[in-house]
Amino acid sequence: MSSEKPPFIIQSEDFEPAYMGLFRTGELYRRSRAAIKLLENCRVCPRDCEVNRLKNEMALCKTGRHAIVSSAFPHFGEEDCLRGTNGSGTIFFSMCNLKCVFCQNYDISQEGEGDEITPEQLSLMMVDLQKQGCHNINFVTPEHVVPQILEALPIAVQLGLRIPLVYNTGAYDSMDSMRLMDGVVDIYMPDFKYWDSGLSKKYLIAKNYPDAARQVIKEMHRQVGDLVFDENGLAKRGILVRHLVMPGTIEDAQHIMRHLAREISPHTYVNVMSQYRPAGKVSEKKYPEINRKITHGEVEATVSIAKKEGLYRFDTRESMFKIFVNNK
Repeated sequence: MSSEKPPFIIQSEDFEPAYMGLFRTGELYRRSRAAIKLLENCRVCPRDCEVNRLKNEMALCKTGRHAIVSSAFPHFGEEDCLRGTNGSGTIFFSMCNLKCVFCQNYDISQEGEGDEITPEQLSLMMVDLQKQGCHNINFVTPEHVVPQILEALPIAVQLGLRIPLVYNTGAYDSMDSMRLMDGVVDIYMPDFKYWDSGLSKKYLIAKNYPDAARQVIKEMHRQVGDLVFDENGLAKRGILVRHLVMPGTIEDAQHIMRHLAREISPHTYVNVMSQYRPAGKVSEKKYPEINRKITHGEVEATVSIAKKEGLYRFDTRESMFKIFVNNK
């Protein structure tokens, strides 16, 4: 794998959202039909619950035939290369196939705050966010609603959707879903939460999370490659990996960074996130070991480890017009 630094720049006039090619051939509609069939014996995510969601049977994600959306709005809290000047068009799906005990959006992810929406309503949300000037459509927690997204997308394209799609996931996705999204998603933004299966079982309630994350992140990179920007510093295509620094998990983070550098790409764009605070089910009685904020030293150590492993592209919260200067 080459260590030479590419320019990571694509001209705006040379960019077209990936899904447009599939739409013109009719493949996007065929994908949407194939995806809906998966709901009949649901294996949309690694939980493999096998319930018939077409008949509104529900299991862990408590989502039946239609997706549940908590909110849709221009988000200015995302990475600079996504939010730009007009915001990232985030659509927050309720419920989650991970059950992180520390989730900061517990009311959305596990209590199901939001409303069921039809494919037509979801498509209108996408187009409305584009009309508001958002630079992309950012699907937040999409793992369990891939069929519903694909069902709505051809309608949105017919209504004029033409901006990149961001797949903002905890990386607990199935390979079936990844194959359906091949050539649809422009920007994959997975978390890589834990490397250790014991930690994953305890804090995510998903022992097989590390295996799933390693597999799907590799597939995501195969599909879209390293993150590239336009001349204004806006992300257009590629993978951006987030890692939330947790109390006392430096060794775990080292395995993650080493894997990204050696098995994915040394050019992987990484956001080392420092906003952890006790939330969700975390208290002094429950999970006391993570009942504290992280330290500046833990964040610095994680970044240092990533650099030592060979990574060098980090989200820095600089002006969006500067984020690619060091890569020229």
